[in-house]
Amino acid sequence: MNETILKLAGSALAVAIMVAIAWLARIARPMTPLDEAGARLLIAEEFPDLSPDQLWVAGDGGGAVARAGEDALVVYRLGDSWVARSMPWVSALAAPVKRGKVLLKLRDPAAPMARLTVSGVSPWPPKSAQEVLAA
Repeated sequence: MNETILKLAGSALAVAIMVAIAWLARIARPMTPLDEAGARLLIAEEFPDLSPDQLWVAGDGGGAVARAGEDALVVYRLGDSWVARSMPWVSALAAPVKRGKVLLKLRDPAAPMARLTVSGVSPWPPKSAQEVLAA
């Protein structure tokens, strides 16, 4: 009987240690906010065949959107990594802004939406795009 209790206690301790390790493993590593140079570097790595002519960086550095012809190249933070997707530029411009974030709906089940922070310094849509829309 004592042997059974010791095995049960040992198993419970092993499970508790595994749960603690799994909990600690989910702590995201700290990431520096994205700036214009970092955004250009990420976009160049993810989309080597495209050369963007406009770049917008989110107000909190959590992502960026670049225009390459008719495509919007979106780079944003997801967990503790960066995700890159493309979408039509006109769809990006039509994306709604709610509660201080532009909601870019991506057609990817693994990363369905990018939520990028807008601010007075970085309003959405970008000023150059607003000028194009007004013309």
